[in-house]
Amino acid sequence: MVRTRLYRKCELAASDFPLDEVSNHLKDPDSVVWVDFHSPTAADLATVAEELGLHALAIEDALTEHERPKFEQFDGNSFLKAKAVRMVDGRVVPTEVSAFIAERALITVRDDFDFDDVLKRWDEPGGLRGAGVGHLVHGLLDSIVDGHLAAAQQLDDEVEDLEDALFQERPDHREMQHRALRLRRNLVMLRRVELPMPDVLSALLRDRTIATDELRPYFQDVQDHVLRVTDWTESLREMTTTLRETQLTAQGNVMNMIMKKVTSWAAIIAVPTAITGFYGQNLPYPGFEKPWGFWVSTVAILALSGFLYAIFKKRDWL
Repeated sequence: MVRTRLYRKCELAASDFPLDEVSNHLKDPDSVVWVDFHSPTAADLATVAEELGLHALAIEDALTEHERPKFEQFDGNSFLKAKAVRMVDGRVVPTEVSAFIAERALITVRDDFDFDDVLKRWDEPGGLRGAGVGHLVHGLLDSIVDGHLAAAQQLDDEVEDLEDALFQERPDHREMQHRALRLRRNLVMLRRVELPMPDVLSALLRDRTIATDELRPYFQDVQDHVLRVTDWTESLREMTTTLRETQLTAQGNVMNMIMKKVTSWAAIIAVPTAITGFYGQNLPYPGFEKPWGFWVSTVAILALSGFLYAIFKKRDWL
């Protein structure tokens, strides 16, 4: 599926025109063309590649999955590859977006990335009139990075929920382990997506044909958001590790408390066991077959058991 749009001075002039009309629109010096390919093949890109002189390596990278985000400059055009993210059933799912950037044309290649938010940014009134193709590149990157911010915010909320669950009266440690593991996987995935982005923005800012003086502050704002997500992700990973260590410590404390209680009750139970075992001997002993012998043993059991219970209770072992 192919989508096309024509902008004149950053205002939408036409859309969904045939692909063979792109060259005619590019003859107008005030025109900027956007062509979007959804899951294309090399043959689908052949016409545009010949028209704009796209480099074969850039086309190969655009059609190859699991490539690292990058920004490369070729003779007459540039190539941008970035990864957007979305949350699906509590998982961070990355989506690759590639863009060929010519002087007055932006060619995007995608799979599952939704361009609705990008189109809203391109069409909304703003201060980027006449900014050319850089306006479209900025809108694309701004939408992608805002998606990273939204994912980081959602993961931050999950960390806070995990903190609250950890200090409940009776936490479900098994469920918390599953949640902590899923959270850590999401953070690792988001970090892989975000880690190359500062280099991408730095390289793009050095390209003065895209990051013009008018657009440079806007791209720097996107770069600041990228650095914020990077730092945020690192902080969340450290917090998740700390939560896991805290959970293990809490489990150890609970186990120690249980062992102290079991040991204390075992010591208390050992007193009547020892005394009744002594008086159960088939040998004559002081108080044998005497009423006072029974009362002495009973009082000894109660006194020693009560004494041990008081000591353990005072030390908070019971």
